[in-house]
Amino acid sequence: MSRLPNSIEARDVAYQLHSYTDARRHEETGPLVIERGEGIHVYDNNGKRYIEGMAGLWSVALGFGEKRLAEAAARQMEKLPYYHTFTHKSHGPSVELAEKLVGMAPVPMSKAYFTNSGSEANDTAIKLIWYRSNALGEPQRKKIISRVKGYHGVTIASASLTGLPNNHRSFDLPIAGVLHTTCPHYRTMKADGESEREFAARCARDLEDLILAEGPETIAAFFAEPVMGAGGVIVPPEGYWEAVQPVLRKYDILFVADEVICGFGRTGELFGTTTYRLEPDIMVLSKQLSSSYMPISALLVNEKVYRPVADESNRIGTFGHGFTGSGHPVAAAVALENLKIMEERDLVAHARRVNPRFLARLKALQDLPLAVEARGIGLIGAVEVFHETLADIPGALGARVNQAMHAHGLISRNMGDALAFCPPLIISEKEIDEMFDVAEAAIAEVSREVGV
Repeated sequence: MSRLPNSIEARDVAYQLHSYTDARRHEETGPLVIERGEGIHVYDNNGKRYIEGMAGLWSVALGFGEKRLAEAAARQMEKLPYYHTFTHKSHGPSVELAEKLVGMAPVPMSKAYFTNSGSEANDTAIKLIWYRSNALGEPQRKKIISRVKGYHGVTIASASLTGLPNNHRSFDLPIAGVLHTTCPHYRTMKADGESEREFAARCARDLEDLILAEGPETIAAFFAEPVMGAGGVIVPPEGYWEAVQPVLRKYDILFVADEVICGFGRTGELFGTTTYRLEPDIMVLSKQLSSSYMPISALLVNEKVYRPVADESNRIGTFGHGFTGSGHPVAAAVALENLKIMEERDLVAHARRVNPRFLARLKALQDLPLAVEARGIGLIGAVEVFHETLADIPGALGARVNQAMHAHGLISRNMGDALAFCPPLIISEKEIDEMFDVAEAAIAEVSREVGV
């Protein structure tokens, strides 16, 4: 970190509290200041170039510096820089985006509702589900089930859905009524001799046992990512979704597919819902919706959800929920242009064409010293590392490998001891090779340091 008292780094330490950061350690190390981006690369304020192996936060589908998105924002800023969607008000971009998303949905959906982040969207989904239960005369049906290691955000309700300890510690979370069922990570959770399909069936039995123990009449919804992201890129085992979905239908439990990371091409299809033949009642969208050039998220709800909510709003006289920025015209305009570019460039097909190279290079990492598992689908994956000398400090080895990647010019993210790869969807095969060449060199470097 620059020690000059008026440097950007020093001012950052002096004035800003950072997400997912040890605040005291940050006072010592300071920030990496990213100044600009181009394609799959970003540059710090010293001019060093990095491959952005995480697409920012799993989200910059079109890469950095896409001028058409900047131009779309500027046009809308000049025409109508802000308006809201409260009390029967609307504007063109929000209407067009709602129509576009309902039309793109892989299962029948009725309405779109706009929020500003995945956390807000999942929080709103919970409120909608509770509102619906009351509308149906089922006030006891309020409990929500998610999964250990699932990630659904950081607001009070969505952080409760999230099944990661550090999102709960010292926050007095999770709140009452949020339950967690088995994480479908085959390697770490399987029993001896258990096949993937047998493990998937056991996960479904665990879910059903939890429902029965709590009382099916008290369970409102099940939230799940098609592929788990921030919990370590956990790809569901064979047969998982075909075992779980019938349990939800059996007890008339709503299914919320959190597509915040998976949506818009990440799994090799337009949605993770398509990849795994899911039938959700609510889909939660964000991140690649606008390539994160502007903050925007959306819920898509089917008629089963919408109809009772609409009826209850009519009984009360209003749907008493909303955000100042819901359906923000500039964010909506950028999202529309982002989706238009993705379609013009057939970016989902491009991602599908290059993902065999991505998955082959990812799988090859498993043969390196320290690596215990490489897993992924489409253009999202992770390699997990282990060494007995650091086994008592979960995440220590992952952080060390991540630092080595960073030093070599690759931005990844360690989730415990799993190193994630989630590059912009525009990445080429040549750039995939460059990314994994750096990853291999970094793992090899740390292997030598720990004596493997």
